[in-house]
Amino acid sequence: MFAELAPLAGDLASFGAAGLMGALWIWERRLSRARESQLGEAHTALMQDRGLLSVVSELVQRNTAALTGLQETQRQLVGLLSAWRARCEPEKPARP
Repeated sequence: MFAELAPLAGDLASFGAAGLMGALWIWERRLSRARESQLGEAHTALMQDRGLLSVVSELVQRNTAALTGLQETQRQLVGLLSAWRARCEPEKPARP
């Protein structure tokens, strides 16, 4: 940005401190407009992505429910297999 003001340095020197302050004000306003434009674009992008965020959130909730169901099924299966093993294993003779 300073490069934009460099060619004006000679012209501004003739205006003294007031010219320098005016140039800095113009420079600040130009940067502010650019920043406002960037913020506006970012806000627009975030608002467009809001729909995607709700879809991802719902997907995470469904995946969590599915994993919870799978975990419960596995616990039941382990319980059944443990009970079956206990019934089917022959009793070992006690060692003296």
